[in-house]
Amino acid sequence: MKNATTEMHLQLATRTRRLIRRAALVLTAIITFMNFVALYFLLRALLGGHAGDARSLLIDAANIWSTNVIVFALWYWSIDRGGPASRGMVPQSTVDFLFPQMAMSIDRPKDWSPGFVDYFFVSFTNATAFSPTDTMPLSARAKLLMAAEAAVSLMTLALVAARAVDILS
Repeated sequence: MKNATTEMHLQLATRTRRLIRRAALVLTAIITFMNFVALYFLLRALLGGHAGDARSLLIDAANIWSTNVIVFALWYWSIDRGGPASRGMVPQSTVDFLFPQMAMSIDRPKDWSPGFVDYFFVSFTNATAFSPTDTMPLSARAKLLMAAEAAVSLMTLALVAARAVDILS
């Protein structure tokens, strides 16, 4: 976008970027929905007494939990600052997350912008601690996404782990 030489080139780049962004959001939504469905079926089997052996239960829980971490990292990466393609080109008022690097007054990296690894770390720590750790959500949508991720992690880890321990003992 910054290197567009003509108005037509700029419009084409903008259209392409929007199409890719919409496709990424739709695919992320599908993965999220499928993971919720997998959790629902796992919890239904668990509560109905049809959960199977401890090994398969733990593998299913690990798959749901790790997919949860990855998919929410994708959500955070996709929504913050207009998504990866727009990062650095939008005003600071559309920031969804406050990273520690953004609050540093001394030795702050010039033009620092979060990458996928930063959002993966936010997702991982939220899924393990059930709360934000070093990166604070600023917008309502970021807070709601973090709450949903923590809820899925809590259900997956607490209920499935409790049942697996019961089976093992």
